[in-house]
Amino acid sequence: MEHKGTCLLETDRLYLGRFTMKDVHAVYENWAKDPHVTKFLSWPAHVDPDLTRQILLEWIESYLKPDFYQWSITLKDCPENPIGTISAVKIDEELESISIGYCLGSAWWNRGIMTETLSAIISFFFEQVGVNRIEACHDTENPASGKVMQKCRMTYEGTLRQGGKNNRGIVDLAVYSILAEEYATL
Repeated sequence: MEHKGTCLLETDRLYLGRFTMKDVHAVYENWAKDPHVTKFLSWPAHVDPDLTRQILLEWIESYLKPDFYQWSITLKDCPENPIGTISAVKIDEELESISIGYCLGSAWWNRGIMTETLSAIISFFFEQVGVNRIEACHDTENPASGKVMQKCRMTYEGTLRQGGKNNRGIVDLAVYSILAEEYATL
């Protein structure tokens, strides 16, 4: 793999880029404080913007590392207002594999935004970084997340019974992946 870091990416409707400290308020208001958004995630809703500020500072400092991938999702018609995030939550150099995690503010659900985002990230990792495998998983009680993976032509591999923990407790995880050889035939 040839790591590129969090590069600016563009889709038809979106910019995927780096967070700045100017984003604290939007991140906090748009998704980080919302328990509906964090229900199926492994981190709790933020109780105040100070936590959001600390996390953004860590991410911004990590942008110096070429193998750090944490994108801000913004609509082109409002690029100063992040509405979600997508990242590489795990990188396995030996397997040339990347695990993806994402979340989106509930005001922007059911508009195809996360499908458009994940599709762009999949293309970036295969075409620019040279990964062999991209995977993602979701709590089986959150089928909307699985639909995003399916729309991005990821293959359902199976369910890890009680294979994860999130804000609901210990949960079953549905695992999806796409391989470089499959992506090349799309």
